[in-house]
Amino acid sequence: MPGESSCSTGKLHRCPHCSYTTTWSSVLTRHLRTHTGEKPFKCPDCDYSASQKGTLDRHLAVHSGERPFVCVECGYRAVDKSRLTRHYKSHS
Repeated sequence: MPGESSCSTGKLHRCPHCSYTTTWSSVLTRHLRTHTGEKPFKCPDCDYSASQKGTLDRHLAVHSGERPFVCVECGYRAVDKSRLTRHYKSHS
């Protein structure tokens, strides 16, 4: 899987809490957090924490003011794709 820190060996990794399986140990580690509630990625600016680094990265835009997603119809800028998608509905 691209961007993952460990490679797939073809070995099946099983979740001890449910029937989930994957060939990627790093993906299993991420999945296990759905059971444990662990959120190791902490925001340096507030009390927010996340279970995945990508989720924290999106959150950090709240503090930086970065709004990289732009509406081609009106120029509205959003912090993430889902907010831009929701905005597009206002044009219909």
